[in-house]
Amino acid sequence: MSAQESTRMHVLWFPDWPLRAALGSAPPHPPTALVHANTVVACTASARAHGVRIGQRRRLAQGRLPSLRMLPHDPAKDERAFLPVLRLIEEHAPGVHLLRPGLAALRSRGISRYHGGEGQAAAALLGVLAEQGYPEVRIGVADGAFTAELAARAAVSADRHPAWTIVPSGGSQRFLAPLPVQVQGDEELTGLLVRLGVTTLGGFAALDAMAVRDRFGERGARLHALARGADSRPLAPRPPDPELVREIDFETPLGQTDQIAFAVRQTADAVLLALADASLVCTEVRIDLTDDDGGVSSRTWLHPTCFDAGDLVDRVRWQLEALVESLPAGSGQDADAAHAFRGIVGVRIAPVAVDDAAHHQPGLFGSGTDERLHHAVSRVQTLLGHRGVVTAAVSGGRMLADRQVLTPWGERSVVERDPSRPWPGSLPGPLPAEVFDPPRPIRVSGAEGREVRVDGRGELSRPPALIDDEEVAAWAGPWPMREHRWDAERAVSGHRFQLLDARHRAWLVFHSDGRWWAEGRYR
Repeated sequence: MSAQESTRMHVLWFPDWPLRAALGSAPPHPPTALVHANTVVACTASARAHGVRIGQRRRLAQGRLPSLRMLPHDPAKDERAFLPVLRLIEEHAPGVHLLRPGLAALRSRGISRYHGGEGQAAAALLGVLAEQGYPEVRIGVADGAFTAELAARAAVSADRHPAWTIVPSGGSQRFLAPLPVQVQGDEELTGLLVRLGVTTLGGFAALDAMAVRDRFGERGARLHALARGADSRPLAPRPPDPELVREIDFETPLGQTDQIAFAVRQTADAVLLALADASLVCTEVRIDLTDDDGGVSSRTWLHPTCFDAGDLVDRVRWQLEALVESLPAGSGQDADAAHAFRGIVGVRIAPVAVDDAAHHQPGLFGSGTDERLHHAVSRVQTLLGHRGVVTAAVSGGRMLADRQVLTPWGERSVVERDPSRPWPGSLPGPLPAEVFDPPRPIRVSGAEGREVRVDGRGELSRPPALIDDEEVAAWAGPWPMREHRWDAERAVSGHRFQLLDARHRAWLVFHSDGRWWAEGRYR
């Protein structure tokens, strides 16, 4: 197999997938836009025909089309809606890779040989997807994922077959040359290139590679390689792992957490033995719980290093406890008494991500403080429950409670709001060491004991003299803060202050609708 043949791939692009996921139907759609942070992130073709564009502010988009339907964007929903599509593709072309919701890729070699050519393979995939209700899909075939995605976007509409574009082997640079540099998606670098007079990928590719690396660093060198058609991201799906899945069925449904955790211990040991035989360790696992009505509760768990049998049993227990917490009020189940719930008839443990065991062997003199810390924290988590030990990450936002993301130990932190973006009205550093979530109600009054009021212009009725019963030694503010003004239920409007009491404790307080709240405290 030649190197060029190994990098050939089919990329399947589903136009306007976030809208398809939100609306639940195939195009055409009525004029609709998805909005996040007051900005349009996706819009239908009918909306684009009236001048609505991605990146527009909400008010401008509504000005272009007053009848435009606005919906909030839910990235998690995009992923959930795309999973059945991936399974459908996998049934006809094993080895599909998710690039992002609405975009999937697979190596061309196998499916092209099976169908007799790259075009025939694309036609077969289009036919299968169209039969299942996805007529809008476009396919690009090229030497790398970047070029193949742009080829898919260049494919003709579905009513003018074929709805695919094939870039000949070795022809990536010629295909990319006339395209604008903006297709690389890096606004900062492409904006600089345009100001320098480099407007196409061909012009960018003509620059000296070493000069580009020296001027723009590794990121610029990577984009320069893409412009030259040297896509260094070939798909290399690993061969199927040995049969690592283990499951246990119960003749009588079990309804106690401790019963199920005890019964599943041997199954967890069997998973670890299967992994050891293959010289692998598990870093991500999916646990499926089947109840006596046939319902399945499935959840994927991550581990900062690798799972052992005790970790797997703990995850089963935590998932069962989550089922208890999800029981509706008045269901007749006594969660506090004995963790009772609907009977469980089966538990399935399926490793999702594995790694070479050699990468996780302890060092010559032990594995050091990181491993000891992990075992200690995991033990505490076993005693306190899944959310008993959490790690913190900083998110974007204005209120302090919105800026902290607490993730249970061992899971990957997901930050939905980018903290690097501008957040007008947010508090600059240093931030309070202690955050009250929810904010704590307090009383801020003047020297005569009357509560301090703040009007719409930020004018104080009297200087702050007391915070609760403590004397105020110094204060600063106010700083206005407003967000979600377009949403009556989520709207927040008020003024922030920093207060220092006589005990030298600094407070961040917030005044809104005639009430005072403590957001955090400095230490």
